[in-house]
Formats: sequence, structure tokens, C-alpha cells
Amino acid sequence: MPDVIGTLARIGLAAVWLVSGLLKAVDPDQTYVAVRAYDVLPDVGVEVVAALLPWVELALGLLLLAGIGTRLVAALSAALLLVFVAGVAQAWARGLSIDCGCFGGGGAVEPGETTYVQELMRDAGFLLMAGWLVVRPRTVLALDDRLGTRRMG
Repeated sequence: MPDVIGTLARIGLAAVWLVSGLLKAVDPDQTYVAVRAYDVLPDVGVEVVAALLPWVELALGLLLLAGIGTRLVAALSAALLLVFVAGVAQAWARGLSIDCGCFGGGGAVEPGETTYVQELMRDAGFLLMAGWLVVRPRTVLALDDRLGTRRMG
């Protein structure tokens, strides 16, 4: 049963990364607007993050979907999710009115239209999936098995 739970977590997290990365990749200008809205990076930092983030997310999604390096990719996913949580939390604490841009879109919104609580709760769920895979990376139909990757759990 734990292998099935892990497989659901792996496929679910892969879907999250693939959808979010694809939506950002097809609209790089909006991705730039979303990253800039957090108001934490200099312009060159915004450009770098906006340019790289979709491809990092897509790579994480593809690796998880295939089940390659599951534990490492889950740990990287958790680290990136913690950066996202910190970004949303600091925007909320500073009183910024933005949409996170997590699944495309993003940028300034009208005061009262923010969804910080929902975004943080959703990311907490994604963190739980990543955490499960870090602790127990064994899943069904993962290439880790075929590649001889040694896993504990």
C-alpha cells in the first residue's frame, strides 16, 4: 500500500510541475510580471527567475513522471516549494495584493482578491507529497527500479 501512496504522490506532484511549468513557458511575459510582483528581486534577478523557472518546473515534472531520481527530485521539489511558500508569506506580510502566478497569470490584483491562505494550504499539500517521496521514494512503475537506483524505504 505505501508504494501505491508514493506512486500517487509522485504522479500528482509531477502533474503539478508539468502544468505550472507549461503555463509559465507559454507566456513568458506574464511569468515576468508574476515574478516581479513579489518585489524581492532586482530586475536582473526577475529576468533570470522568470526565464528559468518554467524549465526547472518542467524538468522536475518529467523526472517525477518517469520516476528517475525520485528522492532527489522530491527533495528539490520541496526546496522550491519552500521558496514559493516564503514568497507568498512575505507578500502577504508586506500587504502586497498579488496573485501568486503559480499556475500562470500572476501580478497585482485588487485588495481583497488575494488568496494567500488557499495558496499556502495548497503548497502545504504539495510539500506533504514531496516529503513522502523523500522519506519513501519507492513507487510503482518508476524507472528508478529499472536503472538500478538504490533506494531505501
